[in-house]
Amino acid sequence: MKNLFYILFAVLAFGACTDLEEQHRKDLTELEDLDPDAVLQSSYDAMRLPYQDQSRFWAAQEHTSDEAMGPTRGPDWDDNGIWRSLHNHSWDADHAFLGNTFSELLQIVYSTSNLLSFSPSAQTGAESRLLRAFVLNSLVDGWGQVPYRDDFNDLLSDAKVMQADEAVNLIISEIDAIMNDLPDGPANRANKDAAKVLKMKTLLNKGMYLNRAAPTFDGADMSAVISLADDIINSGKYSIATNYFDNFAPNNDQISTENIFTAENVGGSNSGNVRSRWFCGLHYNQNPSGWNGFCTLGSFYDSFSPDDQRIGADYPGMTEVGGINAGFLIGQQVDQDGNELMDRKGNQLAFTKEVALTEAGDNLEITGVRVVKYPIDYVSGDNADNDYVYYRYADVLMMKAEAQMRMGDNASAMAIVNDIRASRGLGALSSMDEAELLAERGREFYWEGFRRTDLLRFGRFLDAWEEKGQSGAERLLFPIPSASLASNPNLVQNPGY
Repeated sequence: MKNLFYILFAVLAFGACTDLEEQHRKDLTELEDLDPDAVLQSSYDAMRLPYQDQSRFWAAQEHTSDEAMGPTRGPDWDDNGIWRSLHNHSWDADHAFLGNTFSELLQIVYSTSNLLSFSPSAQTGAESRLLRAFVLNSLVDGWGQVPYRDDFNDLLSDAKVMQADEAVNLIISEIDAIMNDLPDGPANRANKDAAKVLKMKTLLNKGMYLNRAAPTFDGADMSAVISLADDIINSGKYSIATNYFDNFAPNNDQISTENIFTAENVGGSNSGNVRSRWFCGLHYNQNPSGWNGFCTLGSFYDSFSPDDQRIGADYPGMTEVGGINAGFLIGQQVDQDGNELMDRKGNQLAFTKEVALTEAGDNLEITGVRVVKYPIDYVSGDNADNDYVYYRYADVLMMKAEAQMRMGDNASAMAIVNDIRASRGLGALSSMDEAELLAERGREFYWEGFRRTDLLRFGRFLDAWEEKGQSGAERLLFPIPSASLASNPNLVQNPGY
């Protein structure tokens, strides 16, 4: 009976409309036997779709950037232009994937907020509040305003809407309030170090959230970023991984020395869609047979030195099984025995740097460099075991370096970047400016869902790049979905849409 109760609650909590005006408008606080820990786990599980699926927040962060595109390959991957519109910045308020992402993130805000009405333990409440703060940060990042409810006694009223400044202040105050009640770990739980990283990110992006056209960086905020980074560095719990791709491997929960906050995926049984990170680009004739869709841009691939370990390497448990290396796939592809693979027409399966957003002709199956950031789990089937990485130690170091640079200490910033470069097999930079730091962030965190935010913060998101011209200023924010505007009059459409 109690299991049935949890199911009913989940239907109520996660079936919310995009503006948090629940279809089942009733006072949920009457459900006195609710198990807060069960609802908390439901919130963890609910984060998988908007963050791990290839069409949700990851697509909003990567396909809109200079790191990824989803070409229409003849009759394949057209999807009514939904991928093209992300890359060339022509989306509108009815973009299905952006709308779904907005809705699913708000459902998590609702469920984590509502849990607090049921007297959870101090730790359960703190974890729920950190998950909520994490999602609020994503909503501010993407849309600049957030429907939010802190009173669950009157669900007949429309949720209020926080603007960016109010949301940023709430995120920071929440982190400060819950820090002592959070667990020390593991990485797949909302923990103290994850809270520190989220606060670092919020402070680093604060000036961009409040002034996207001309981001500013307050000295006190940058000092706080450095101090938080030092707390994590001085803990001695983390180090740069000897093998870069260990951070993303099927057993990354055991072998990564960098991962601070992850989504737990249990191979073969209880998993998010982390397999999409390799399925989205692998060709039909590779092992595993992929979807032959997404790729990176040739110009982005060319930003890597051939000596950079992050560009690609054989990976145990993957290359000898399927012939696929971790990192970027370019040129002739082979099977596990070294035999050359062919495309569906019998031509050489050799991926090229040249790629167009709308493709036609005989080579459309092979255009575009493919990306395998997460080593393939050949054991677990569709439910891969790779824990999905939200935050890792290299980002702590790079954010500290950026804060130092923005305070005028380029020498200290460059020293941190050069230490990371050395770990990746590269020589030291002799000088570093904002453009070089942005490029280093791209090389270190490619396809991890940070690129759009980084481009915004560095003032480069509207620039032209491959298959995209200069964008208008309205693209600094995503549009509020039409359905959300219709259901919550407190929402106001963002400028330009």
